[in-house]
Amino acid sequence: MKNLFCKQWNQKFAANPFLPAAFKTAIHTQDPVAFATHRLGIQPDPQQAAFLASTANHGILNCTRQWGKSTMAAIKAVHRAYTRPDSLVVVASPSERQSAEFVRKASSMVHRLGLKVKTDGTGDPSILLPNGSRLVGLPGNEETIRGLSAVSLLLIDEASRLEDRVYLALRPMLAVSGGDLWLMSTPCGRRGFFYEAWELGGETWERHRVPATECPRISPEFLEHERSQMSPMWFRQEFMAEFVDNGTAVFGRDIVEAAFEDAVQTADLLLDLGPHSRQRNR
Repeated sequence: MKNLFCKQWNQKFAANPFLPAAFKTAIHTQDPVAFATHRLGIQPDPQQAAFLASTANHGILNCTRQWGKSTMAAIKAVHRAYTRPDSLVVVASPSERQSAEFVRKASSMVHRLGLKVKTDGTGDPSILLPNGSRLVGLPGNEETIRGLSAVSLLLIDEASRLEDRVYLALRPMLAVSGGDLWLMSTPCGRRGFFYEAWELGGETWERHRVPATECPRISPEFLEHERSQMSPMWFRQEFMAEFVDNGTAVFGRDIVEAAFEDAVQTADLLLDLGPHSRQRNR
């Protein structure tokens, strides 16, 4: 409630036409939503604004395709690096190409801030800001991602497509810093750490689910056309952000989970193996 009050007060304060430009810039910098709108020229919708404004230490963004996930995550990354000097922001994706694309998107935002974009010289896709902060993109390769530490913000893009062993190798980067972790993806079956964190992670995680029906940039007509062109399972996964069995397993996830019950009932069975067996039992 206190944070909401401060945010509303800051917005009214910044709207004052008599306020010096330097003060307005400071307010627009600290508030991530105002940072996106006034410093980067990007107007987030209400659900995007909720993601940007979140201060959760662990968060999951489960959203439809074409919601703007990568753009919002890049804003979150740039805002963290820009407002916290000497911080390290890491984004991990299934491939180097995806991580490099994310860093390019963040680079264009840094350029809008009037800063010269340059790399940190390590060879990975990266940005080095004048305040000493770095934004580094890593590929989904468990053997080559080790070595970074004291990470302020760890973003895992396309998390449902990343191998569990890569995720487990990334998590220790937050051990000393206590940095924030966000998993972001469209679902890909009922398996893997992305699904497990969403379904079984408990209150540790703040969850944001955005189906295509709640995205103002995707029309109902487009959705109906796509629904008619693909299987119900694929539509529910790609556009409705639902975790569904992808049909590759012999047994569905519901059947497997139902097989593990806390209470096991036993039954007395009488086996009739013929007259010789009954004679021996006398």
